[in-house]
Amino acid sequence: MRPAPESPDSLHPLLAGRFSPSRFDPSAAVDDRTLGLLLEAARWAPSAGNSQPWGFFTARPGEPDHARLVPHLAPSSARWATDAGLLVVTLTRRYVGDPEIQYSEFADYDLGQAIAHMTVQAQAMGLSAHQFRAFDLDALTKELDPSPGWAIVSTVAVGKAAGEAPAGRLRRSVADLLAAPWTEAE
Repeated sequence: MRPAPESPDSLHPLLAGRFSPSRFDPSAAVDDRTLGLLLEAARWAPSAGNSQPWGFFTARPGEPDHARLVPHLAPSSARWATDAGLLVVTLTRRYVGDPEIQYSEFADYDLGQAIAHMTVQAQAMGLSAHQFRAFDLDALTKELDPSPGWAIVSTVAVGKAAGEAPAGRLRRSVADLLAAPWTEAE
C-alpha cells in the first residue's frame, strides 16, 4: 500500500516552515546559550552503534576563527553566509580505529542526522540554517588541520533569516521519492 499524498500543512510546523535562507540578518548574533543548545541537539542524534562520528568547528562574526573560515568560502556562498550569526564546519570520523572496524560506512549518514537535529533545534529557536558545500575543501582542510581520520563534509550557516520563506517552494513528490531509485534517469 502506498501512502496517500499529504499536504505540507499536515507536517509539524517546525518541518513545514523550514527553509534555507539566502540572506541572514547581520545584526542577529548567536549567543553562547544558543550555540550550546544547537550543539546539544546534534549530540543527541542517533548513530550506528552509538559511535557519534561527528565533530564541529564553530565560528561567529567578530571571532578570530570566523576570519579563518571566510576566505575559503566560494563567492556564491560568501555573499550571504558571512552575515549569519554562526558558521559551523561539519566533520565526520570515517575511520573509527577499532581493530574490527577500520571504516564506518554510516559516518556521513550519522553526521547528516546530527545536522538535521541541529537544524530543527535552530528552527524551534526562531533561527534558520542553510547547509552548503560551496567552499574550497582542500584549503579549508589545510587551514583547520583536523586530526587523522576526520574529514570536513559541509558547512552550515545559522542565524536569523532576513526575509520570509519563498512562496510555493517546490519539493519532489512522495511518489517520485518511492519510484526514482528504480526509474531510468532522463
